[in-house]
Amino acid sequence: LLFLALGMLAGSDGPGGIYFDDAALSQFIGIVALNLILFAGGLETEWMDIRPVLKEGVILSTLGVLITALAVGLIAQVLLGFGLLEGLLLGAIVSSTDAAAVFSLLRSRGVSLKGNLKPLLELESGSNDPMAIFLTIGILQYIQNPGLKAGSLLLLFVMQMGIGFLVGWVMSRLSLFLINRLKLGYQGLYPVLAFALVFLTFGVSTLLEGSGFLAVYILGLLLGRTDFLHKRSLLRFFDGNAWLAQIALFVTLGLLVFPSRIIPVIFPGFLIAFCLLFIARPLAVFLSLIPFRYSLREKIYISWVGLRGAVPIVLATFPLVAGIESADLIF
Repeated sequence: LLFLALGMLAGSDGPGGIYFDDAALSQFIGIVALNLILFAGGLETEWMDIRPVLKEGVILSTLGVLITALAVGLIAQVLLGFGLLEGLLLGAIVSSTDAAAVFSLLRSRGVSLKGNLKPLLELESGSNDPMAIFLTIGILQYIQNPGLKAGSLLLLFVMQMGIGFLVGWVMSRLSLFLINRLKLGYQGLYPVLAFALVFLTFGVSTLLEGSGFLAVYILGLLLGRTDFLHKRSLLRFFDGNAWLAQIALFVTLGLLVFPSRIIPVIFPGFLIAFCLLFIARPLAVFLSLIPFRYSLREKIYISWVGLRGAVPIVLATFPLVAGIESADLIF
């Protein structure tokens, strides 16, 4: 909130007076930052902790995101007069939890959770962004091409997730080989090598029409479960990078937001936030966790952790870049 506010104060509506209205550049900065945040989160996640919660984590990060998007979309259509597709687009944009917020919250010294809650929340928040991005891009394509068939969207989903996972796995093997075998001579070059491998993973997956974000998270997750050269120093390096990425991301998004344009949409914005908190997200969590043994308190906690952060604002730049009619209102 602090850095978002600083960005808004530095912008054209604030005392800083910097005019910044470039959605495409903001989206690019957002994608770079999310790569660093997701990789750092995956790298620090303990594999042995998440193995027992793999099933519910995957269900929450796919079915849970879909239910959240559908619920918010229908609410936006009924209460705010959105068209069905525009409502579903809004639902898709706000449907994922924020990995950066969850990782920083759960790894702070004041938070100590019993049982499987911590690994479940970390796994879900790290792996649900690809689903939200897929839904956002899929609905945008459907709005721009009304003749698109549902079957092609389903194929796109399978391709994105499958290729993203495969590229992440292959690149983790390659990364381990290069980090352990290359004699670079200087310890400071190993973070540079790892940095390059993260963005190579994203680039390869994207070129092959897979989910680059999923590939990067899988890369971090698989590297984190094995020992490799300079692992401790690389963990510290990427932890610092993740914080720097968050700061840069929020300042940029603050610059992109014009406070004067927020005033007319304060009421519908708060209404959607209220419905997301008390209807859509709890509904998604309770339905997704029916086969699993979690108490009422645990389900409520899972429903409310991570519903903040940069991911929805980054996703809201996609309609702006695409230039659809309701893009400004959604953003």
